[in-house]
Amino acid sequence: MKELSEKLLSLIETAEPKLRSVSASESAKPLLSGGWSRKQVIAHLIDSASNNHQRFVRAVQQESLDVQVPQEADWPLLVSLWAAYNRYLAHVIAHLPASKLETPCRIGSDKPVTLDFLARDYLTHLLHHLGQIGAA
Repeated sequence: MKELSEKLLSLIETAEPKLRSVSASESAKPLLSGGWSRKQVIAHLIDSASNNHQRFVRAVQQESLDVQVPQEADWPLLVSLWAAYNRYLAHVIAHLPASKLETPCRIGSDKPVTLDFLARDYLTHLLHHLGQIGAA
């Protein structure tokens, strides 16, 4: 897994400067006629990273292990990831269709809550934990 992780980091180091060199206007253009733009591809990869992160953590926790190892992560990396991910989440929340806010969402065996509740509860949850570490 260490080798796989190193390959991922190498890929990021190669791709990030190339992605940063693409202009905002170019990033919005479809790569192929009727296809996805670079923005759409990167957003898809963000969703994929998030989903896979959850899968990795859940798969390991089945054996009562903790895969996240945040204590070993670089503090600036964690802060940058937190800030960037939450900026993106704010963008997603801002564009949730009003017609979908009452969509029922079930988490585990709990009774369903609405998408509106989930979004608002996320902010409440975030504020609670930021308050615990003196950052709210």
